[in-house]
Amino acid sequence: MLSNANMERLVAKLSRMRGAALKLGQAMSFQDSKMLPAPIQEVLQRVQDRADYMPAWQRDRVLAANLGPEWRELFAEFEEKPIAAASIGQVHRAVLRSNGKRVAVKVQFPGVADSINSDMDNLSILLTATKLLPKGLYLDKTIANARLELGWECDYEREAACAARYRDLLAADGADADAYRVPAVYPEASGKQVLTMEFMDGVGVTRISSFTQEQRDLIGTNILRLCLREITEFRFMQTDPNWTNFLYNAATGRLELLDFGASREYPDGFVRDYVRLLDAASRSDRAAVKELSEALGYLTGHESRAMLDAHTDSILTLAEPFLAGAPDVYDFTGQTITERVKALIPVMLRERLAPPPEETYSLHRKLSGAFLLCAKLGSRVRCRELFEASVAKSGFVERQ
Repeated sequence: MLSNANMERLVAKLSRMRGAALKLGQAMSFQDSKMLPAPIQEVLQRVQDRADYMPAWQRDRVLAANLGPEWRELFAEFEEKPIAAASIGQVHRAVLRSNGKRVAVKVQFPGVADSINSDMDNLSILLTATKLLPKGLYLDKTIANARLELGWECDYEREAACAARYRDLLAADGADADAYRVPAVYPEASGKQVLTMEFMDGVGVTRISSFTQEQRDLIGTNILRLCLREITEFRFMQTDPNWTNFLYNAATGRLELLDFGASREYPDGFVRDYVRLLDAASRSDRAAVKELSEALGYLTGHESRAMLDAHTDSILTLAEPFLAGAPDVYDFTGQTITERVKALIPVMLRERLAPPPEETYSLHRKLSGAFLLCAKLGSRVRCRELFEASVAKSGFVERQ
């Protein structure tokens, strides 16, 4: 199955269903967890690297279907060559004729939305047949979550609404409003498969090697602060932790945020128990972690001692930067949190009795992504202070 010739066929096949393949790979890999066997990781990486563009006639057909046959009249300039291509669409620079604003026009690949179900079914059959994935991954649940999120990401009208909501949340924020920027959406040049947004001038936060330590600390602090506030206050999260979605504008000192397709709301009951779980972990209260994990559905109450210990240890490890005894300034350089959590994964995959709650597939992907990004940047962050402020504002935890 994993011969070179078959690997080539697999890459070619998955490239044609790139949206589904990449979404599932992202959902299972958590960016860095090495949960996937090396050959599957290699295939998904090679699929991701295949940035094929639509031919111009196909792109124009999508634009005409969404914006009308005279779509070019909306733009004073429209660059024919895309500046980026991803799993669902490609992006073009342009200038709006109505106001002279520079914009990014995202055009969806035709057929992506219609093929979600069949592509996910094919991936499920492929991964089940290879028997390369452990049972504890609950492949059916993972695929269901990926299917849901991919459907959201293919609906650019939903993404436009989510971006507007996120923009409003930050605009009403006072002090933090100057730390972040969400691009404006232009509905007159958008549709279900076309999204036109304000062009952002920042550079991807992992693409610059000349950051000062002060800039690295600022970026890491603002990314982690935002992630915590999404959970505890907004109860609304942009769940895609792809590092290319975070741009840094050195001229303004702001983080510029992109890609709101996988944004989602979390119910108050879930947020209440989850915040209390994080708070219990920050106090190293193992009994409370067990009780709240059962309330959330992580545990059934009938787990083996090995599973209970591994689950509890993984949560306490993730909470290390927030512990009362943690340094005031946590240095992510050389942190081993993700490595130690990864070491517990085999036990949890073997001993788990129930799949994790659906909400946490995306939430943990974002939280682990924030940690990994801080580590990649070598950021020094006042984690405990950020955590205490977020927990206090949630209103779900009473402090003595």
